Amino acid sequence: MYQYSPPLSPREALPTMYDLPSEDPEEPGLPDEFHLLQPELLRLTFRPPSYKEDEVFTASDLNLYYDPRHPQWYKRPDWFAVLGVSRLYDGKDLRLSYVTWQEGIYPFVVLELLSPGTEKEDLGRSFREVNQPPNKWTVYERMLRIPYYIVFNRYTDELQAFGLVVNEYQELSPQGLGIWLKEAELGLGLWEGIYQGVHRRWLRWYDGEGNWIPTPVEQERQRAELAQQQAEQERQRAELAQQQAEQERQRAERLAAHLRSLGINPEDI
Repeated sequence: MYQYSPPLSPREALPTMYDLPSEDPEEPGLPDEFHLLQPELLRLTFRPPSYKEDEVFTASDLNLYYDPRHPQWYKRPDWFAVLGVSRLYDGKDLRLSYVTWQEGIYPFVVLELLSPGTEKEDLGRSFREVNQPPNKWTVYERMLRIPYYIVFNRYTDELQAFGLVVNEYQELSPQGLGIWLKEAELGLGLWEGIYQGVHRRWLRWYDGEGNWIPTPVEQERQRAELAQQQAEQERQRAELAQQQAEQERQRAERLAAHLRSLGINPEDI
């Protein structure tokens, strides 16, 4: 009598991140300096308050494999974040790529930095043959159903955000500082300031009270400034106490002199 083994799960049968290529030097739209700095600022300030640090994964310029029927097809977002997934692959390895059928959780938000060579692809205006991979818009909207898709034009500082509404992306209107992502309890807006020595308008995350999320360097600077302020306050309190003690000593000396002028020994009182 023949014995049949149970079919393998997709996680076991399909390629993993170890099997799929993680880079393609000939791919257009390779990162320039802005494409390195901006995603890093997004990563450093993306801290959803309801998730632990090891329950959030963010990546930039990392292959995102999306179709188990075509396991070699991928997109390479400028930045994306996944909620509720281990920071490390299987809790132990840094990721070479993000393979959706292995991970079991799709990205929560994807961001593309527009450039002349990739704008049509990013905004869904490019068309492919039937046997060719679909454009990014189609993958994010229809295949992965990513809740938020954001594009940013650094030449015009134009920020566009799209939310998945009834299976289609609808443009979201800015509110307050920018676009609020309620599931993450964070907003994304344009912050003008200096990052890595460059002054411009940068994308960064803010909290529910409208405060820009600080980077670790900014946090350390804030702690140092607070410690300096506390030390200055302590110094001022010590000086005030010293002044009060001196004033009290002078009052006591005046009182003693007055008593002696009256023929009274202050020590007898």
